Amino acid sequence: MNPVEIIISKRDGKELSGEEIKYFIEGYTSGNIPDYQMSAFLMAVYHKSMTADETAALTTAMLESGEKIVFDSQDKKYIDKHSSGGIGDKVSIILAPLMVACGLKVPMLSGRGLGHTGGTLDKLESIPGFRTDLSMEEFKTGVDSIGCAITGQTPQIAPADRKMYALRDVTGAVESVPLICGSILSKKFAAGPNSIVFDIKCGNGAFMKTIEQAKQLGRSLFDICRAMNKGAAYLITDMNQPLGKAAGNALEIDESSAALRGKGPDDLMQVVFSLGECMLRLGEIAEKEKAIQLQKEKIADGSAYEKFMKMTAYQGGDTACLEKNKPLKPARKVISVKSNKAGYIRSIDTYRLGRLIIEMGGGRTTVGQPIDHSVGFIIHKNIADKVDENDILMDIYSNAKLSDEYLAEAFYSCFEIVDQDVQPPELIKLKYRGTG
Repeated sequence: MNPVEIIISKRDGKELSGEEIKYFIEGYTSGNIPDYQMSAFLMAVYHKSMTADETAALTTAMLESGEKIVFDSQDKKYIDKHSSGGIGDKVSIILAPLMVACGLKVPMLSGRGLGHTGGTLDKLESIPGFRTDLSMEEFKTGVDSIGCAITGQTPQIAPADRKMYALRDVTGAVESVPLICGSILSKKFAAGPNSIVFDIKCGNGAFMKTIEQAKQLGRSLFDICRAMNKGAAYLITDMNQPLGKAAGNALEIDESSAALRGKGPDDLMQVVFSLGECMLRLGEIAEKEKAIQLQKEKIADGSAYEKFMKMTAYQGGDTACLEKNKPLKPARKVISVKSNKAGYIRSIDTYRLGRLIIEMGGGRTTVGQPIDHSVGFIIHKNIADKVDENDILMDIYSNAKLSDEYLAEAFYSCFEIVDQDVQPPELIKLKYRGTG
């Protein structure tokens, strides 16, 4: 085989064989195929796309480029969850221990903040001592002994993806759906799950702005999983406003801890329970109403919170901080944002809210930049809510990196208030229950 011929075939829209894709990825990982040829290949894929079989072969080749964790390949109870990212999306932190309490095993590789969205690893690192850099052996031991572990990608996992992503970022090929799917799934399946449930966020605070874009990504991820003989299901959920009340790293840990003790906001728990129902069905534990009821029971009896504490302790986190039932990392000041008129909230610029947290220091603008875990906000009013003049829309948790006046004005500008009644957005826009 010849790299140039493979590039030309894909450039001309032809379907590549699994052998051709494997040859190309192995050659690039080993250094035998240079960056400029991989760049050409990536751009050809960007313009001509890939079939589900091609993308499955690409994902498998990227997966095989590094080390993998192997659990029982026939055990359907090893299930992960992936979100495409949003503001206030702390679902993974709640869902992993909850699913373990229900009888599943959850080996979860997660990421840091990306663009305007927060990252699960950054949130967990709000807990003093919590390690998100487990070795593959430590990760497997955690899943075996506790039932779940949440950690970041190690250098040994999918090295082909790391090299390819760096090129995609500088060659304008980031938005390719096959390349997005290959990147996500090669890392996820390296952690050993037999199924994945996807939460595809849709709206102004998501990467997928339209329902059509979200459906394309969800269906692509599902089809590739099936081509790899893996179980899959996906939901499309609303991200036109923050999920839950809290946004910001430590504030989201506080809310996650409260949710596991039965005090989670209704919208957050609806997404948790819907994703959990898919996971429990794929794991052949329970379906539909029984799956929802099982989750509620495991929160009510304290076993879900207990699993969270055990995972935290195993990963070096200070459980005493969580037990105090006080803010994990209090900010220096709280600034209340009040409405200057009466009416109804028609829209919330959720993307802007995420960018403002980053401006406050709660996210990164450069790789490796330290972040302030304490900043963020608690939102009190959502789309369609009626507000009166001087009602508090949100509270900003600030460490005075930016002036109070700037923050109050900037956050207030994210709310559109009108005179007419407004219909609330549908939270669960689509549920594709999939197959195991």
